[in-house]
Amino acid sequence: MLKDREVDIIEFIKTKKECSSKEIYDGISLAISYATLKRILTNLISENFIKTKGRGKGTKYFISPVYELIQPIDIQKYYGKEIDEREIKQEFNFKIITNVLSNHSIFTKSELSKLKEFQKIYIENISQLTENEYRKELERLAIDLSWKSSQIEGNTYSLLETERLLKERETASGKTKEEAIMLLNHKDALDFIIDNPDYLHPLSLSKIEDIHSILIKELNVERNLRKRRVGISGTNYRPLDNEYQITEALTMTCKLINSKENVFEKTLLALILISYIQPFMDGNKRTARIVSNAILIDNNHCPLSFRTVDSVDYKKSMLLFYEQNNLSNFKKIFIDQFEFAVNTYF
Repeated sequence: MLKDREVDIIEFIKTKKECSSKEIYDGISLAISYATLKRILTNLISENFIKTKGRGKGTKYFISPVYELIQPIDIQKYYGKEIDEREIKQEFNFKIITNVLSNHSIFTKSELSKLKEFQKIYIENISQLTENEYRKELERLAIDLSWKSSQIEGNTYSLLETERLLKERETASGKTKEEAIMLLNHKDALDFIIDNPDYLHPLSLSKIEDIHSILIKELNVERNLRKRRVGISGTNYRPLDNEYQITEALTMTCKLINSKENVFEKTLLALILISYIQPFMDGNKRTARIVSNAILIDNNHCPLSFRTVDSVDYKKSMLLFYEQNNLSNFKKIFIDQFEFAVNTYF
């Protein structure tokens, strides 16, 4: 989280639109030295909260175009208000893709450094595994991901029951047939991307539809892009309801992800934007989680199981992006789950 003095500096720059360091120093009521202010400004630049233009004494500071996207938000305070009390962005925001995400990184230098360190550990770990040992670890992760991804969607199977189902095809008593099918479909989708790691490279609309088709097989869910409106419980955000706009948004998302060089950025964008677009009648977040893991696996990065994430926290962080186009809380979940996966599997 930002410190109070950092928030004060950012708020001052917001008010002025753009200003020099001297204007900031003279305008804020903080008991800090000019040298300390310059250090804070340098740190805010490295964290992508503010930008500069000009040189030397002519340097001007202004709010980064991605500030709204990455600024820390107290999620407990945010959801302290009821749905109708929250001021939200009700309509789908195309500009978040075309103007912001396409031109700026969503990770700070420190976040990328942290992720790269975890990735180094992963590469070192798998270099010591035989191919058979590596496949066994992937199998273990696949079980955990199938369970957690389904649990996020309301599936009541326990992790142990999921393991029995996926390994021995033993269904749990008192559970519905649909719950078992959902879990088995997850495993099928993961097996598919493990056997065909480059299938989603480059990412395309039709390939996302293919993954979705595996996930909703025998679940009485419509295939292909939806042609009518869909509502999301817990929010007043309204996803696109026009088939042509849905196609446009998903095509733009594929183009954006394919254009990015950083694997972590590709992965997080797939996770958040497929869910935001809601291209299908059901199974959107499940599809996003499988597609994101396909990107990681194809690029020899550690896949995610999301095993320790709290389902409510996951949903709240996702809704925060829907309502405010802010991914600060979801980004933390992503980084924490990558660390967990590296330290737990392989």
